[in-house]
Amino acid sequence: MAVIGLITKSQEPVPLQSISVDVAVQGFVADVVSELRYKNEEKATVEVTFVFPLDDEAAVYAFEGLIGGTRIEAQIREKKQAQQEYEDALSEGRGAFLLERETNTSDIFTCSLGNLPPDGEATLKLRYVQALAPEPDGAVRFVLPAVLNPRYTPQGSEGDTVTMGIPRVPRGKLPYTLSLCATLESSHGINRVESKCTLAPLRFTAEDRTAAQVSLAEGHQFDRDVELLIYYEDVHKPSAVLEAGKPGAAPGSLMGDPALLVTMYPSLRCASKPGLNATGEFIFLLDRSGSMGCSTDSSSSDAPPRIQSAKETLILLLKSLPLGCYFNIYGFGSTYNSFYLQSVEYTQQTMSESLQRVKDLQADLGGTEILQPLKAIYSQACREGHPCQLFVFTDGEVSNTEEVIAEVQHHGSSHRCFSFGIGEGASTALIKGIARAAGGSAEFITGKERMQAKALQSLKKALQPAATGISLRWDLPSGLEAVLVGSGPQVIFEGQRSLIYAQIRGQHQSSGASEGTVVLQYIFQDQTFTETMMFPLQAQESDRLPVHRLAAQALLQELEGTGEKDEVKRRQALETSLSSGVVCSQTAYVGLNTALGQPLQGPLIHRDVPLAYSMITINSQICHSGNRRSTTPLGIPIMSFNSGFGAPGSVFPSPPLGLGALGSGFAGPPLDTFDACSFYEEAPTPKKEEPPLLRLVSLQNAAGSWVLDSGLADLLGLSETEISSKAPGQVTPNVWATVLAILWLHSKASEQSDEWQLLEAKALRWLQGNAGPWLADCVKTGNAMLGSSVSPHTFGL
Repeated sequence: MAVIGLITKSQEPVPLQSISVDVAVQGFVADVVSELRYKNEEKATVEVTFVFPLDDEAAVYAFEGLIGGTRIEAQIREKKQAQQEYEDALSEGRGAFLLERETNTSDIFTCSLGNLPPDGEATLKLRYVQALAPEPDGAVRFVLPAVLNPRYTPQGSEGDTVTMGIPRVPRGKLPYTLSLCATLESSHGINRVESKCTLAPLRFTAEDRTAAQVSLAEGHQFDRDVELLIYYEDVHKPSAVLEAGKPGAAPGSLMGDPALLVTMYPSLRCASKPGLNATGEFIFLLDRSGSMGCSTDSSSSDAPPRIQSAKETLILLLKSLPLGCYFNIYGFGSTYNSFYLQSVEYTQQTMSESLQRVKDLQADLGGTEILQPLKAIYSQACREGHPCQLFVFTDGEVSNTEEVIAEVQHHGSSHRCFSFGIGEGASTALIKGIARAAGGSAEFITGKERMQAKALQSLKKALQPAATGISLRWDLPSGLEAVLVGSGPQVIFEGQRSLIYAQIRGQHQSSGASEGTVVLQYIFQDQTFTETMMFPLQAQESDRLPVHRLAAQALLQELEGTGEKDEVKRRQALETSLSSGVVCSQTAYVGLNTALGQPLQGPLIHRDVPLAYSMITINSQICHSGNRRSTTPLGIPIMSFNSGFGAPGSVFPSPPLGLGALGSGFAGPPLDTFDACSFYEEAPTPKKEEPPLLRLVSLQNAAGSWVLDSGLADLLGLSETEISSKAPGQVTPNVWATVLAILWLHSKASEQSDEWQLLEAKALRWLQGNAGPWLADCVKTGNAMLGSSVSPHTFGL
């Protein structure tokens, strides 16, 4: 047995010294300053490159460095110009920085740090602003990623990737530290902050609890995402914030005029029970690449593989579908397949057949190529009266992200897409991009979070009407007008927040009104709802301009997200990026040290900064595609830091630029030829018994009822004979069994109610049509037999 973990060949000290992160969260907006300090302890000059991920909704707006006492503030340039300035500076022996976005994806940035002399010290500071999303329970989630999984490159796709090997050291032995401090503000009040990491106690800095501070406790192990779950009071109340424009920027421009942010997070409540809408076509697209065989929680030895959690989720989804709808299930990897040639009607037979096939699914389809199965799905004609709902489950390991998003957006008017990023390294650009392109929602499942609850939450959205007809009406003093930035949201689901940006043009007269009004209107279940918000026309001054940066980011996503070669849009995107400082595919940050140095002598060398690994062991003889290997890959870095510190010709990646620690490393073939976790086959593991909830769910019929058989009796801990003998009156066995199943759900699985509410609604509907006058007696007798105390109101009595 061999312990997985790679370290540098020369065993040299790691140059990274510390990582410091400062976060300011206001409502659903986070402004982040991350600082990386490191030192070249080699005897030779090195060239350093740092690759790191940011959330798809994050906008980089400032980048600076301190080298040998000389401060360099980077300037945004058109990418070709920035690259030329960087190369010229290196050839002249000057210090230089180059920050750009990686080709084909919007959530990975590459920072070429240039030359570091022996014993040279450098500090990098990155500033970015990010829109935050709510969790199903209303918490606002901020995450500092600790790992970004390897990006698989489909055949024929172009562009470099960041999937390079990285060494690992035992947990607790990393020679660098991470500190994080967050200040929180909300006009509605802060309730509490939770995290999977250890935090220092929350400290309120305002008596009305509208401001607070929290920090990461010492001793963070770099083995998981640094996540803050912020719970606000009255989080569903809309709000409006007006931010003053950038001093010196031209009036009439996006950056020169005040920008307004309207936050909409309505609590939509459907009048009827969920799950009763029989219309719809539901397509489930499941990632079956080798990486889906990896654990759902890298910090836990008993966590199930991603594919197992996805299969259990699919079973719950199948059981929760209404009779009369249509469905199909696709699996994809290097190839793809589907259960049926085209979607089939949801019946007892098709449900049972699909259930068995889901249980047999494995993570055995190689790499991750999602574009072709998407094209196959979109080639099918839409069913009249059955709007298409697409559910995508993936760990997000693709490099042709923009091409995939463009394909989804091209068919956005004919379907909705609900996406799920599995694991700590799921690409935010892919997961959020495809959901945004088709008017759906995105969810991320990391650590010990249950995929089932989030998937069922999305199915509820798909089965319920959404808020549509969203419009804004402005009441502003004479001389002022509001212009939306971008197209704004077209649909909002329950549990989904929307940020709307507007540019306030014109000149405010001091003698006019001191407040403006925005009236938000939307339609839900044929009813029109309005929300009125007042905001002061005295705009808030901010040197960071978070609202302006996010408005520019939203506009850039809209301009560049279509994949079209539109010259007008390309030019508008370039101008927006250059004026706002928000990096796009056409721009980069470059910082040059104007002090000339001597030209470099001799070759650059490379050394990597290692990451912590979990003490996991597997057989040292690995089999993959017929090849035997004695080395085993764990994955690949998230943020790779190629610094030149090692033997000539060796290449390694590195840690976080104030973003937490990186992903795992591997020694093996390029990632465009294999999927990291499919690189080896693990020894067979004993089959675990199905959880009780999953056993009960698997027994339910498509119409919603249960059959009184040995499977149900075993779960209830009784014999079939005993159960039958206690059935009241002339009640049928199926009615009696269905009542008992619902009682069991409420008494034994109440903490997982989010996962079974839809299938319960289907069961209750079946009972209403089949129980007759015996329902009340069944509930009373069933409670007595099972020792439960479920209220008759649960059954509509």
